[in-house]
Amino acid sequence: MSPGVRESISNHFSSSKMMTIAMFLVLFFSHDLLSFSEGQLQFGFYSETCGSAESIVRDVVQQAVTKDPGNAAVLLRLHFHDCFVEGCDGSILIKHKVNDDERFAPGNAGVGGFDVIDNAKSELERLCPGVVSCADIVALAARDAVVAAKGPFYEVPTGRRDGQTSEKSNAANLPDVEDSINILKSKFREKGLSDKDLVLLSAGAHTIGTTACFFIMSRLDAQDSTINPEFFKVLRSKCPKGGDVNVRIPLDWESQFVFDNQIFRNIRGGKGVIKSDSVLYQDNEMKNIIESYLASNDSSEANFAADFAEAVVKMGAIEVKTGVEGEIRRICNATN
Repeated sequence: MSPGVRESISNHFSSSKMMTIAMFLVLFFSHDLLSFSEGQLQFGFYSETCGSAESIVRDVVQQAVTKDPGNAAVLLRLHFHDCFVEGCDGSILIKHKVNDDERFAPGNAGVGGFDVIDNAKSELERLCPGVVSCADIVALAARDAVVAAKGPFYEVPTGRRDGQTSEKSNAANLPDVEDSINILKSKFREKGLSDKDLVLLSAGAHTIGTTACFFIMSRLDAQDSTINPEFFKVLRSKCPKGGDVNVRIPLDWESQFVFDNQIFRNIRGGKGVIKSDSVLYQDNEMKNIIESYLASNDSSEANFAADFAEAVVKMGAIEVKTGVEGEIRRICNATN
């Protein structure tokens, strides 16, 4: 993206490219409003019970991202990891006295943003006690984090209730950076997500954020031939053999704090940082999806933003608890 286009995103989609995104999202959500209502997730679920709920979450997220731009990716990742285990029910937020809850599963290593969710919950409980679920706060915070990174605004259907269990063992089958393309496809399909959703929610989400050297060491040690030779030298210099595995490096080397389609250019050019991103381009179907977001026309980047928003909303409806299921936690890290 040019600086001008980035500025226009932050100014409520004033460019024609971002207007394409906005128009698509209006049409998409208008079309799907009834289906979400029937599933008991609704747009504006808190409009009568806590009308300021979404603005409160937005303000807390904006403050967090202003303080540390890396928080945008952290909050988006938190939503993903919550939804992939027991559905989008805030179970990843629960913390036991012993380390046997979801957040201590190997697949959740490095997941954060809990303090931001707690801050939003504290403010919501002050104004609307016992109304807004932690699961909804996670979903709303992910959206607001994307917007803070100059990504698309999209409406989030709400009405999730909070889960009451959080077990480390339940998080044993999360997508992993070392997974083959077939395993990744299988894990996403098990959640009702398509191969296109895989591209968007895995590689696409990595348009912002960082990873630890820990997650690429084995790839570098094996001298993965799919890595661009010059880029391999850059990665090895940041993550030397025997070095500190906790060092953080950008997932999108060109624009780690800005939502754009540069991540797909990186993957195409052999500059995907983690293996699970790079393997997507080795699959013909996935390659075609990636190429569609890199087409030399004005709509390709707008299409990526709109499709990404649609995929996140779809993910946000995985195995949700509604109605009388679950509970509304008073604090997010413990059940009532």
